[in-house]
Amino acid sequence: MEETSKKMRIALVQFEGELGNVEVNVAKAVGQIAEAAANGADMVVFPELFSTGYHLDTVGPKMTEYAAMDESTIEALSKAARENNCYVVAGIAMLHGLVGVPFNSAVFIDRDGEVQGSFDKVHLWALERFYFRSGDEFPVFETEFGRVGITICYDLGFPEAARVLALRGAELILCPSAWCVEDMDIWHTNVPCRALENTCFVAAVNRFGREGEDLYMPGHSMVCEPRGHRIAYVEEEAEAILYADIDFDEVRKNRVTSPYLRDRRPDAYDEVMYW
Repeated sequence: MEETSKKMRIALVQFEGELGNVEVNVAKAVGQIAEAAANGADMVVFPELFSTGYHLDTVGPKMTEYAAMDESTIEALSKAARENNCYVVAGIAMLHGLVGVPFNSAVFIDRDGEVQGSFDKVHLWALERFYFRSGDEFPVFETEFGRVGITICYDLGFPEAARVLALRGAELILCPSAWCVEDMDIWHTNVPCRALENTCFVAAVNRFGREGEDLYMPGHSMVCEPRGHRIAYVEEEAEAILYADIDFDEVRKNRVTSPYLRDRRPDAYDEVMYW
């Protein structure tokens, strides 16, 4: 697909959902896609497991049942993408491959409502290991603006994940997340670090809200540019839609002036590669 210097407006939906209520959450998301598109968004991104909620003590035992709804969820999101002429990326549980064993995934839908593919979370966190299979691939998706990769939440803490995406040409890395309040110091470090290390944009969208008595996710979604500086941020702890204008030419310029990818020395990294 031919690249242009045209800017892309991205909308990160700092989503507050109803735990376990897929139909209500998807219907709400469809309205938010329309709202974001009306405000000029070319791409609308939802957090990790937006349609089910993340409190795995509650929804985990039913996750295979929820994942069996992925087809109807994707159909609704695809229709909204097509009607609003925008890309949609959404974190949902998906069933593919082995029957009955879901992935913690993010689906990538284009402007025509066609599913371009999905990313399955590679690094599973804590209880996720009981309810999901882990992925092992890092796809990169083509758009008319540039190339887009995805990590999900805990994946962001592994520099190798973002680096693989950058080496495969990703200029924007999305990170749908369900990041808890106790670890927000790590959130505020990881997002700009992954952007700077890979001279790319990183757009990290977090859930908002309290689920159960022990899980609070405060949001603080953000977008960082290729030098690691924040260009958009949700300060308040509330449901919100965060907009940012991303010029992919900035990636191409910074990969010349800060050539981390060019000057890598994989021959000296045996411990990283094979330890």
